Amino acid sequence: MNKNLLIGLVILLVGGLWYFSSRQPAYAPTDTADTVTEDEAMMAENQISLTLAELNDSGESGTATLVETDGTVTVTLALTGFSVGVSQPAHIHVGSCPEVGAVSYPLTNVVDGASATTLEVTLAQLEAEMPLAINVHKSATEASVYTACGDLEF
Repeated sequence: MNKNLLIGLVILLVGGLWYFSSRQPAYAPTDTADTVTEDEAMMAENQISLTLAELNDSGESGTATLVETDGTVTVTLALTGFSVGVSQPAHIHVGSCPEVGAVSYPLTNVVDGASATTLEVTLAQLEAEMPLAINVHKSATEASVYTACGDLEF
């Protein structure tokens, strides 16, 4: 074999190895389904979400999210099927849906499907008071008519 041909093949081989080893792959599959960041794990421990189911053929349903931060719990309600412009009382009640008991914590009235309230309580304190449910009323004048309700579960 020709000496120059052999040197050329070695240079080509070394250059090819260098080129392919230094390139980033165009697609590097990763399995992120089981990867949970520390922030996500902390948020999961400090958050509860529940479904607010329709009551009394109201057409209203949605979700409630409770997030604990620095010793307080923020309760966020998001409803669909609401009456535009109507202020709807909402509360955390003792008991379970649909027959809830006394009000434990008043929440900011739901207006146009949204409400957010910060309570001076922790999730652990709420858990100690179980059973509890979140209930939305039709309006201030029709507070005896429940439109949506969901049981808290820890």
